[in-house]
Amino acid sequence: MTDATPEQVGAALDKRLARLRAGLKRRHARETRFKLYGQLAIGAAVVFLVILLGRIVEQGHTAFYTHTVTVPVYMDPAQVDRAYPQGSNFEQMAAEQQLARWGIADDARGDVSRDMRGLFSSELKFVAADLVARRGDVIGETVPLAAPLSDDADLYLKGEISRDVPQEQRRLNDRQLAWLDRMKAEGVIGSHFNTALFTNGDSTQPEIAGVLGAVVGSALMLMVTALIAIPLGVGAAVWLEEFAPKNKLTDIIEVNINNLAAVPSIVYGLLGLALFINWMHLPRASPIVGGLVLALMALPTLIIATRSSLKAVPPSIREAALAMGASRTQTVFSHVLPLAMPGVMTGAIISMAHALGETAPLLLIGMVSFVPGVPHAIDQPVGALPSLIYIWENASERAFHERTAAAIMVLLAFMIVMNAAAIILRRRFERRW
Repeated sequence: MTDATPEQVGAALDKRLARLRAGLKRRHARETRFKLYGQLAIGAAVVFLVILLGRIVEQGHTAFYTHTVTVPVYMDPAQVDRAYPQGSNFEQMAAEQQLARWGIADDARGDVSRDMRGLFSSELKFVAADLVARRGDVIGETVPLAAPLSDDADLYLKGEISRDVPQEQRRLNDRQLAWLDRMKAEGVIGSHFNTALFTNGDSTQPEIAGVLGAVVGSALMLMVTALIAIPLGVGAAVWLEEFAPKNKLTDIIEVNINNLAAVPSIVYGLLGLALFINWMHLPRASPIVGGLVLALMALPTLIIATRSSLKAVPPSIREAALAMGASRTQTVFSHVLPLAMPGVMTGAIISMAHALGETAPLLLIGMVSFVPGVPHAIDQPVGALPSLIYIWENASERAFHERTAAAIMVLLAFMIVMNAAAIILRRRFERRW
């Protein structure tokens, strides 16, 4: 050993302390950078989410209100068919009489009345026919008829169609825009909440199309999915976690369940098409087929979530129950499963919410066709919210695009409610060990 002077010892300690301080500074800098990266990632995610939701709300908020025109129409006995009112041309009658009140004459080809008729929705015909069917005494009288405006007229009053655009590039000409301004000034056009969006089924006319049929179809499918997936998923998870022997067979089953959770949803659609429609000959585009396909897709997620909940129950609960003389089955179903139920319910709700938003499997089993009205059974052709969004977005009418965004908002609202229910249930019933 060499003898070192106090000065040399002090210098060595200073160098070591300097290295320690430099290392500590670098470590703190790395921690600071890591926190900054995390904050930047969260901030970027929030920004993109706000942009996405803002764009959807910006495009879809106008679908929640609509414009209705109320015009007096003389039920000309010479033009109204008493036996079959639906065959009467009420739209032409309303257009001609409105022009006559303004002192505007039709031309030889009928272009003027055709332009006026284009401002009224075809729903006016059904409103008038229903009135004649209920009250035959209105024939020969002048009655006020209230009906939605056409989709293009509605878009103009919402500011979606501008006068600055050349007439050749819009579906309403200058004459029709002037008529709309005049009717609005006269007070025959009013705006109100679009109840038809929530009370009507799908339609080829955007102004009267609604999401009720798709909402009912999605509800029926989720009912089938829940009745199949939840009992099977919970039962499979309980058996694998509590009763299954630990061998190669169960290892293979567990690996395949984990792999199935990552399979693209379109593969389940192909499986449903081949198995349930082509082989079992179940009704195409029906809630029972959609529910079966979504149940297959939800099973892996539900099994994994349930097993995680069962694993979270402390082993002391099982040991205490067995020590008191309970059987293995009594221990699982009387003690372990009730304590794991909050996690099981959370997994079930999240898997159902995931199934609610799936589109690709539904398109492959036929839920891409036009289905008017509201379904009443699980074996009838139905629509679903995701497929309705797909259909409306691909429609040529511009008014369907705002309704697409509105349908997305309805779907997001359902998913937010379901995920909020999962969070509330977990916080309400969760036990900390």
